[in-house]
Amino acid sequence: MSRKLTFKQSSRLVFVLHASLAAFGTYFCMYAFRKPFSVATFDGLSFMGMDYKILLVIAQVLGYALSKFVGIKVISELKPSRRLLYLISLIVLAEISLVLFAWVPAPYNIPFMFLNGFPLGMIWGIVFSYIEGRRFTDILGVVLSASFIVSSGVVKSVGLYVMNSWGISEFWMPSVTGALFFVPLLICSFLLQSVPPPTAEDIENRTERIPMTAEDRKKVIKKFFLPLFLIVLFYTFLTAFRDFRDNFARELWDSIGYQGDISVFSTSEIIIAIVVLLIIGSIFYIKDNFKALLTYHALLILGTLVLTVSTIMFQIGVLDPFIWMVCTGFGLYICYVPFNCLFFDRFIATFKVKGNSGFLIYIADTFGYVGSVLVLLYKNFGQANLSWLNFFVYGTYAVAVIGIVSTLMLYVHFVARRRSEELNKRLDYGQ
Repeated sequence: MSRKLTFKQSSRLVFVLHASLAAFGTYFCMYAFRKPFSVATFDGLSFMGMDYKILLVIAQVLGYALSKFVGIKVISELKPSRRLLYLISLIVLAEISLVLFAWVPAPYNIPFMFLNGFPLGMIWGIVFSYIEGRRFTDILGVVLSASFIVSSGVVKSVGLYVMNSWGISEFWMPSVTGALFFVPLLICSFLLQSVPPPTAEDIENRTERIPMTAEDRKKVIKKFFLPLFLIVLFYTFLTAFRDFRDNFARELWDSIGYQGDISVFSTSEIIIAIVVLLIIGSIFYIKDNFKALLTYHALLILGTLVLTVSTIMFQIGVLDPFIWMVCTGFGLYICYVPFNCLFFDRFIATFKVKGNSGFLIYIADTFGYVGSVLVLLYKNFGQANLSWLNFFVYGTYAVAVIGIVSTLMLYVHFVARRRSEELNKRLDYGQ
């Protein structure tokens, strides 16, 4: 018995390591095609009365948002046999767009940043489809989510190094950085493709994940409209300011005294990733799906409180700027990460939803990235004279208020819904 148990535990460990490495590596490398351009400042460039870098960010985010909208159908209907082909093809399209961005002179190269964002918006749904609906999804999801926290800072550091040490221009730097990560991405993608499908035990514990039809999608939206509305509302504000912090990290770090510091991008995000990974990963030990779902609500409240308290302390001068940036990153990501995969995975398992997490994730992401564009437009036209730093400070308060109200309403709704379902089951059993 002990030998069989040891062998079973070893097999599970091998699976977790295999899937974690493949998922983490694939998405980590994807960020090398998406984020390096944001470390460039493009000083002195503007077009049609707007800052050139803001236009680039908006173009890429619009492509990303449109991709999420298209992904509501594409990712929810995606068959396992097509995953690898889609994944590699989309990355190649993204790299070609970066080459064309460098080759075509500014400002006529702005559309190519849109074309870069569009294929990359599909990658998350493809990668997560390999690991959802499993006993170990909580662990795998956290590792996957940690990849975009860490990678964002790392690829910015690589991009800055490429410019400073290799003499590569701001325009060619994004495609050069992407090329450096292309072969590692291919290796990780093939490792991901070799991850075995969910077991019978996985399906029993977490509900079978299947491609969805248009009718399936309509039923889910109709049945869960209120909670989905609250999630989308919070997630829109959350995504907008997480994306703002990510895209304008250099401007924010420069404004608090870290000009020219290459390491700060990676160091701060690695700290955040480790803490977030440890906290959210521990929810794996909560086997009851409903209890785990409610625990995520507690983390959402924690994140909003950290945002609020740390920003107040920073403003009154009692919190070190570096620690404040780490705290805001933690507050945003401890809320952002669950909505990217784990919250919806437990939600589907709790209420036995017929479908997959990708559908729900992409609904939230569509609105989230539209919100990101609106925030950038508001900054440029409505608050042009407000510094990047102050704009971000006020944004953290907005996220916190919306987050606390939405989370409390979600908690009340889910508890009431669960009680109603259990009551109906008892009545049916009594009959």
